Amino acid sequence: MKTPTTQNGDSAAGFAYAVSAYLMWGFLPLYMKAIIHIPPVEIIAHRILWSVPIAGAILIALGRTDDVIRALKTPRMVGMAAVTAALISVNWGVYVWAIANDRALDAALGYYINPLFSVALGAILLREKLARMQWIAVALAGLAVGILTVSAGVLPWVALVLMTTFGIYGFLRKTLPIGPNQGFLLEVLLLSPAALAYLVWHGPDAAFVTGSWTDIALLIGTGAVTAIPLMLYANGAKGLRLSTMGILQYIAPTMIFLIAVFVFNEPFGPARAVAFPLIWLALILYTVTLIRTARAART
Repeated sequence: MKTPTTQNGDSAAGFAYAVSAYLMWGFLPLYMKAIIHIPPVEIIAHRILWSVPIAGAILIALGRTDDVIRALKTPRMVGMAAVTAALISVNWGVYVWAIANDRALDAALGYYINPLFSVALGAILLREKLARMQWIAVALAGLAVGILTVSAGVLPWVALVLMTTFGIYGFLRKTLPIGPNQGFLLEVLLLSPAALAYLVWHGPDAAFVTGSWTDIALLIGTGAVTAIPLMLYANGAKGLRLSTMGILQYIAPTMIFLIAVFVFNEPFGPARAVAFPLIWLALILYTVTLIRTARAART
């Protein structure tokens, strides 16, 4: 069904979908913090397995399951989906580990830098020409990472892994010749055998067996908090301009940042006090360029 669009080219439905997705991602650290006593690998296994029935039910309701069946019969499609599935599973695993180990600020940093990494990726792999302000934005992000590295003595690997896996995932996902909702179901189906094998191997020691009813309910709920925002995001992107999505994508890392500082009480030292404003300045430059480019294209 076609969604009505506003005069500026954005649809009200698309805006609602996208904002809902980013808000859910923004609150996700609170959910994950409630199950930090459970091993991250077990949490990821449940995220995968409980996403399957939710994604499957949505596609059945939309009448799009045939696309997934055809994809499973196409070796090239399965191979491409296996790569994107591996990337997103690593991303999920590092994110859960970060929340459990009081590194939510690093997670926020990774998702802040992600759009700038995607711009750099396009310039390197697709030879896309970047505006001067975009190059400055990428350089500022690099400077921020450098400051954090010098201060800590090690690379902020959590932020870099989250940035890299999600950035490359998004880049490769665009080349996957299947709809976003169908692609997500295909990915979790491919990951399911490994997830199920891990839980069977873990057996009687698994939190799903030994944990409280609250733990069991939260583990089942990881499917919803994984599948629903991804599908909302995919449908929101269809009804919004790139410039609008470019601005909305800062909702989630900003919420993660605020939760890390004011709820989790993670330390915000001098290095971060310099690095994060540099990232914010870089994102402002990036967003201004994005809006100008969109206006020029419409003109």
